[in-house]
Order: sequence, then C-alpha cells, then structure tokens
Amino acid sequence: MKRERSFVLLITLALLLSIFSNGHQNGAQKHSKHIKEKDHNSNSTHYDIRTFGAVGDGVSDDSEALIEAWKAACKVYGATVEIPSGLNFLLRPVTLQGPCMPHLILQIDGTLLAPPSVASWSKSSLFQWINLKWVSDFTIQGNGTLDGQGSSWWSLSATPQSTNKETTSSPLEMRPTVLRFYASCNIMVRNIHIINSPLCHLKFDSSRGVKVSNIMISSPKDSPNTDGIHLQNTRDVEIKHSNIGCGDDCVSIQTGCANVNIHHLDCSPSHGISLGSLGKGSSLACVSNVSVNTITVQNALSGVRIKTWQGGKGSVKNATFSNIRVSDVEIPIVIDQYYCNKRSCKNKTEAVAISDVTYKGITGTYTYKPLSIACSDSLPCTDLSLIDVQLSPYYESRSHQEAFCWKSYGEAQGSLEPSGVSCLRKNSKLHT
Repeated sequence: MKRERSFVLLITLALLLSIFSNGHQNGAQKHSKHIKEKDHNSNSTHYDIRTFGAVGDGVSDDSEALIEAWKAACKVYGATVEIPSGLNFLLRPVTLQGPCMPHLILQIDGTLLAPPSVASWSKSSLFQWINLKWVSDFTIQGNGTLDGQGSSWWSLSATPQSTNKETTSSPLEMRPTVLRFYASCNIMVRNIHIINSPLCHLKFDSSRGVKVSNIMISSPKDSPNTDGIHLQNTRDVEIKHSNIGCGDDCVSIQTGCANVNIHHLDCSPSHGISLGSLGKGSSLACVSNVSVNTITVQNALSGVRIKTWQGGKGSVKNATFSNIRVSDVEIPIVIDQYYCNKRSCKNKTEAVAISDVTYKGITGTYTYKPLSIACSDSLPCTDLSLIDVQLSPYYESRSHQEAFCWKSYGEAQGSLEPSGVSCLRKNSKLHT
C-alpha cells in the first residue's frame, strides 16, 4: 500500500515538473519572440539599401537594391529609404513608382552616381536618370549628392550629329535629367546636392504642391541646356534658400505653371530666371501668378526673362520680379516675344499675350544693355511696371547699348537709372 502511494506521488511529481518545465520553456520562447518582434518593429520603418544588396563601391550596379528597398518602404507608413554616408552607389536609370503610404522619405547621405559615359546608358532608359512618379506626401532630404556625370553628354553638343535617316533622334536630344518628378503632389526636396547633370538637374512635371529648400545645384557655365530647376504643368510651388549654378536657366518656368513663389536664391553662373520659352510650334502656353523675390544673379546671360515664340497662343500674366540684385549680367531685364534658337525663324502674327508684369527694385550691373523689351507688333505687352530700377555698366570703359523697348506699354516710377529704362509707352496709347 505504501509502495502504491509512493508510486502515485512520483508520477504526480513528474507530471508537475513536466508542466512547470514546459510552461517555463514556452514562456521563454514567447519572451524571446516578443523581443525579436519588438526589435523588428522598431526598425521596420528604416530601409538601408545595403540590406537589399547594395555595395556602395562606385563600381557595382546598386540599382536593384534601391528598387527593392523602395518597394518595401513604399508599403509602410512613415518609412525611410536610406542611402548611407561615406559610400558611392552606382545606379543605372531607375523609376521609383507610387502610390505609396504617406510620409515616405528618401534619405540621401551618400553619393549616387549616374553611368559615367554615354555608351554605358541603356538606350531604352534615357530622358531621366532617377524618375519618381505618382508619389505624394514624399520627401527627399539629406547631405548627400546626386552626380549626373554629364561631361560625356556635354561634349556631344560640340560634335556634328549624324544625319542617318534611320536615327529618329540624336543622343544630344535624348540627354537625361538627373531627378524628375511626374504626376506627384505634396513633394519636398531639401538640403541635397545635385551636380553635373547631362540636361536638367531637377524637374517637376504635371505635379502640385512642391517645396524646394536649401539645395545646391552645380554644373559648369559651358554645360549646354543644364537648367537648374525646370517646372512644367506644375502648380503651387515654393523654391527658396538655395544656390544654383549651371549652364542654362537657374529656374525655368514652362507652360501650365501657376502660383510659383521663388525667393532667396543665388544664381551664378546661369541664364537667370526665365518664364519660357513658351508657345513653340504654335502651341498653347499659359503661366500665371509668379513671384520672384530676393534673388542674386551673377555672371549670367540675363537676370529675369520672359521669352515666347512667334505664333504661340495663351498668356503670361501677373508676374512680379522684386529685389533682384544683378552683377556681371548681359541684360538684367528681358521680354522677348520673338524668341528663336535657330539662325532664323519665320515671322508670325499670333503670340503669347504678356500682361501685368512688375519689375521692382532691380539693381546692379550689366555688360551689354540694361533692359530689352521686344513685344509683338500684333499683340503688344500691356500693364508693365518698372519701379526703382537702378542699373549701371559693369565695365565703365566699354561702350554699351541703350535700353530697348518695342510695343511695350506700362509705367516707369521711382528712381530709374539709366534714364533710358523708362522707355515704356503709356497704357493709354495702346488704344489711340
């Protein structure tokens, strides 16, 4: 009887020990799993492209790693794709596509390198290098650099192009933009450097709600058609506190743009800030509500410019250029309704209408003439205002052209230098 009781006690004790042991082990496993999940969750919003196979040696192709990191981050609210500092990531042309979850960030702290020569670009992937489309509530930021390595493309402009009829377009016409946004909204680009683009450095196309701040854009003065920032069919834009030096327009504002606010920029070298060219090929072009304020333009072809093709349609209206400081600029103020980038263009009567344009506080030095306003015979410029314009020759010893006005109506007020800049006709004369 005692033996039976002892046996039962031993079995009970064994069962209790087994239950306790399993419970402790399961608890430990659950605790371990909880720690792993916690660690994973705490890092789940950060996607370092090295985790997806990027090498960062400047030689290996890291394109797929960036694309995979993007796809993973795109699905997560508030995620960040990380380009780490101190490394060089070679990328072929890539498209980073939305829609994605809100508040996605591309954090560029390292250097992104474009293919180094024209021959190394894929023929099916030209026109842009890093292409972002259909994204919203998105930010690009960081202390890194996007290097377009454009010198091999620039040299093509000095080389006669092939006349082979089988060639639909020359390599020069297919030069890529470094960073392009398409059909996107609520975009922020800040702090990064964009250098040596084959064509435009930063382009926004068919987008809305754009903010650019504290960026640096740089390419040589003789790099052809390398606009700093190019806007097309884009509304509600603010560009501020940035340094842009390039071989073409510091900022180019094209058709379909409205509500554009540009302020506190340094543009050197460049072709200045331009509205246009507009209306090429008798096309419709509309630009409105543009404010350009507190800009320094040095070593440039022009300061602030509006250029349209003969035969175009549409309008430019409500544009203000104020507090513009120019130095060593060929022509600080330009309106050209006869724009032509060929040796000659046919005269046409239709034109893009230009009205309600104000120039206030334009000061500094010019190398050729202070002002050139050449408007259409059939559709003159109206409601122009020149207020406190003070310009003097950069080289006192050289001869300079007088200010020029043609078919331009408006008023000149305040302090004006030289006196010839008051060459506008009174608005009332337009109807007499």
